[in-house]
Amino acid sequence: MTGNQTTQGPKHKRDVTRRKVVLAGGAAVAAVGVGGAIAANANAGQSTRSASPTASPAASTSSTSSEACYKLTSETTEGPYYIDADKLRRDITEDKEGIALTLRLKVIDNETCKPVKNAAVDIWHCDALGIYSGYEDASTGGGDGGAGTPPSGTPTDVPSGTPTGSPPAGGGGGGGGVHEEPTDDERYLRGTWRTDRNGLVTFKTIFPGWYRGRCVHIHTKVHVDGEWTDAGYEGGHACHTGQFFFDEESVLASAEVEPYSTNTTERTTLTEDGIYDQSGTAGGLLKLTYKKNDIAKGVVGSITMGVDPDATQDGTGG
Repeated sequence: MTGNQTTQGPKHKRDVTRRKVVLAGGAAVAAVGVGGAIAANANAGQSTRSASPTASPAASTSSTSSEACYKLTSETTEGPYYIDADKLRRDITEDKEGIALTLRLKVIDNETCKPVKNAAVDIWHCDALGIYSGYEDASTGGGDGGAGTPPSGTPTDVPSGTPTGSPPAGGGGGGGGVHEEPTDDERYLRGTWRTDRNGLVTFKTIFPGWYRGRCVHIHTKVHVDGEWTDAGYEGGHACHTGQFFFDEESVLASAEVEPYSTNTTERTTLTEDGIYDQSGTAGGLLKLTYKKNDIAKGVVGSITMGVDPDATQDGTGG
């Protein structure tokens, strides 16, 4: 199995007390050693703009252990299209077209503000036309104006059907997250990587598109207390299940760029979305930086996630 191979068959069953990322060969194992290294010069020389306010601590640095020094990031549903840690990689783009997005994430303990190192961070999202890999027959895209494969199931991140596996221990945060069984072996725009000693991890992907019933977003999970081995990441639990959101100005700008401009699906705005809680950074709103009037040149999105490492938040319970 090489680093470019996709995992065969569905991976919709999970055990929250035991999870494993299968590494693809020796090159992937070597890559684990560099952790979540940040490309410091990714933005060098580029004229940028800030598209959303920065995060701010909820209390001063003199906070006691009973006070949160950083507001706890909102828990949300994981949605029906999660596939458990399918690929260990930072560049999840594969061959998908779209505006380049560098996603810089920091994970901290919201009570101590200490970085959460060696955590496994998952991200997954749809492509520019609203299609999820692994679920191309089920997810709703609008690039063909509805002439392609008709969508099935509920076209939002509201769960439907029968849960797979047993309920997670300790419940989950942010509503349900019932898994749909994958319909194909594609795995683009999905990946898992580890945080470094500063709690940082960087992914390279594309600006997501939209589909019926949801605003533009990216899903994420943070797993802690597991062990990184030559075989991957084993054990532990998910302490955070959330989503990242994009301000309306950036989404409108992206909609002028191909292939987003060919997406004819009616778009749900940030204020209309039923998952985003309108709380800004604490709710998952990204800080976006890109060249003014030329978003096609690429976007950098960043956010600090305040989590409770002791909690279990799989996003699959009520």
